[in-house]
Amino acid sequence: MLDVTVIEDPEAAAVSLDPTRARLLAELAAEPASAAMLAGKVGLPRQKVNYHLKALERHGLVELAGERRKGNVTERLMRATAASYVISPLALASVQPDPDRFRDQLSARWLLALGARLVRDVGTLITGATKARKRLATYALDGEVRFASAVDRAAFVQELTAGVSALIRKYDAPDAEGGRDHRIVVAVHPTVKDQPAPELDAPSP
Repeated sequence: MLDVTVIEDPEAAAVSLDPTRARLLAELAAEPASAAMLAGKVGLPRQKVNYHLKALERHGLVELAGERRKGNVTERLMRATAASYVISPLALASVQPDPDRFRDQLSARWLLALGARLVRDVGTLITGATKARKRLATYALDGEVRFASAVDRAAFVQELTAGVSALIRKYDAPDAEGGRDHRIVVAVHPTVKDQPAPELDAPSP
């Protein structure tokens, strides 16, 4: 099972967003289970759970983990293909954000468009690397800082911009034969405090 995977197909995205199927995905991310085992947990008939599982399997969101005999019946044990999923903007390709439409370094909406492009591009790279069975070279830095004032925040942003720009000028080799372009995204935004996860009620039949 992967830690996280990206959903690019619109139909797969729609399947994953269905409340009942999202609940089944959550259960199968925790441990493998059969349709009969899941039926008791989500409050649905086994046949209906099996219907939803087939839809999830058809779109690569769950997979066969094994089989077991229970009386005269062989049960299929299913598991989620990932512990968590991210829906790529490619699933809404015609209306996906385009950060090239405008550039405003102080705009939260431009930052959101950049984040969406990051999800789209990295998801596409992961898909390609998986098919080619190659390792994908990436790097990420994540941290938090508390600014004493808005003035300090502005000074930090100014120094950060100057530092990163200097590194780009130092290492950028546009004419290097065999070189490969890389995108650099640096973001600063207020920290979002963690909220307790809402409890999921068992769906009605």
